[in-house]
Amino acid sequence: MKRLDISRVFIICLLLLLSSCARRPAGLAGWTVGNNRAAKLSDYKGKVVVLDFYATWCEPCRAETPRLVQLQKDYGPGGLQVIGLNVGGENDRAQVPGFAKEFGIEYPLGFPDDSLVEQYLTDNQNIPQAFVFDRNGELVKRFVGYSSTSGGELERIIKGALAAGPVAQQTAAP
Repeated sequence: MKRLDISRVFIICLLLLLSSCARRPAGLAGWTVGNNRAAKLSDYKGKVVVLDFYATWCEPCRAETPRLVQLQKDYGPGGLQVIGLNVGGENDRAQVPGFAKEFGIEYPLGFPDDSLVEQYLTDNQNIPQAFVFDRNGELVKRFVGYSSTSGGELERIIKGALAAGPVAQQTAAP
């Protein structure tokens, strides 16, 4: 009888552990911008969104930033929204306004909730990382690191997502 009880306890513990490791839906995790205003991916439904995880001290991030600035200028009117999320640590937060000014960043810069960082960066903490979402909020592609070739691929993916058109409409069956 004891062996059966131990097996049940083990199975229950295993199920609890696995359920706590499950990723949360994208709409639950978010970030903070401006005057502590909360935002989340679902706020941008209908837009193609690039969530870019960066730090001001990260050289590849600094190399990527002018490309993101240009992409926002070129494709923003067509429905693109780039959002920079600083993961450089507490000491890096004070550097963000200067970083934005240095690169002429006009897209929102924010600080991700721990749950968002956990959701997207748990398996690989290298930065920069850019996640492209379609107009329905579905992940299209993840970019880890930055190079001139990845910058071209990022633009190609964005153009494809924008060309796919507006948010899919739910239609009632006749």
